[in-house]
Amino acid sequence: MGALEELTRPATGDDHVGGVPARLVGAPASTEEAAALVAAARDLTVVVRGGGTKLHWGPAPRALDLIIDTRRLTGMVEHAAGDLITVLRAGTPLDDLALGDQQLALDAPEGATVGGTVATGASGPRRMHYGTARDLLIGITVVRSDGTVTKAGGKVVKNVAGYDLGKLYTGSYGTLGLITECVFRLHPRPAAHAYVRSTAPAQAVPAILAAQVAPTAIEVDSATGELAVLVEGTPTGVRERSALLEKLLAGEVSEKPPSWWGRPPWPEDGIGMKLSVPLSQVPALIETGSAVRGSAGAGVLYAAARDITEVERLRALCVRGGGHAVVLTAPASVRDILDMWGPVPGLALMRRIKDQFDPGHRFAPGRFVGGI
Repeated sequence: MGALEELTRPATGDDHVGGVPARLVGAPASTEEAAALVAAARDLTVVVRGGGTKLHWGPAPRALDLIIDTRRLTGMVEHAAGDLITVLRAGTPLDDLALGDQQLALDAPEGATVGGTVATGASGPRRMHYGTARDLLIGITVVRSDGTVTKAGGKVVKNVAGYDLGKLYTGSYGTLGLITECVFRLHPRPAAHAYVRSTAPAQAVPAILAAQVAPTAIEVDSATGELAVLVEGTPTGVRERSALLEKLLAGEVSEKPPSWWGRPPWPEDGIGMKLSVPLSQVPALIETGSAVRGSAGAGVLYAAARDITEVERLRALCVRGGGHAVVLTAPASVRDILDMWGPVPGLALMRRIKDQFDPGHRFAPGRFVGGI
């Protein structure tokens, strides 16, 4: 235990995940320290914690000995502006990035870290145009469950060697190991932008797409009955395209988004769901009477469910429409009796991958699909 004691501190009352308290907390400042910590803790169960903005997502772990806090794993390793590439340590807050006239086009809540965003596969309104973390990630460094450091991908967009490893870790909820560095593809920061806000129904989306205005995002909110479109580009182009949308949707142009833009529709202690459906099914979700909000242009929406009955109703609607629905967060009183993931194709393959990458099932046990 000597090495482990040097690399950790005793946990406090704030060091828990889903109400399950940890015994120890480690906060490595480099990939090398992280590898040493994981190797020293090879008999312990582990959950990785970044900014904590999504730590309440998913089921509680079955057991928790050690929290690995990544907030000392911060900073930009490299910014190759000419190649539109950046290398970031996993604990770096996304809202701290200083990339000049370039951007990492990931929408995230304040305080969210690079590693946490990748681990949960989170994305926001602009996913419609720029893609998700899975699309923007071109390289990754991870520490596997035995302390081995593995790198995949590279710092060149066309270099796809090992890229599948990055895809594998994206959205894995920390169940396959610890992410320490990520390489991302960047985009130029647009010179101008505008939001066109309207009370047009979600059925207007095909007309928006047919108008060839190249929207960055199309968002809807059932509570306000509002539809909002983001357009970006040159000042002249944005002015022309937003004017066209203003006329098409009988809306108004604003420099600022609606107050609900990019925010989850559920209260802090509520049941929050992620709904993914074909674009043709978006209007049906908006018209259910539930609090539904999200991308009408990408078919990824978020809902606040009042109870388990509403969860089942929304999930059935998604599945019938060719999509799926997962519960991201729920109060402790209902989490244990709630099927958070629903039917998931490929579960047997996921179990084999877990067995290969984490044979002892030490990382985030029980936090993922099928109790993985």
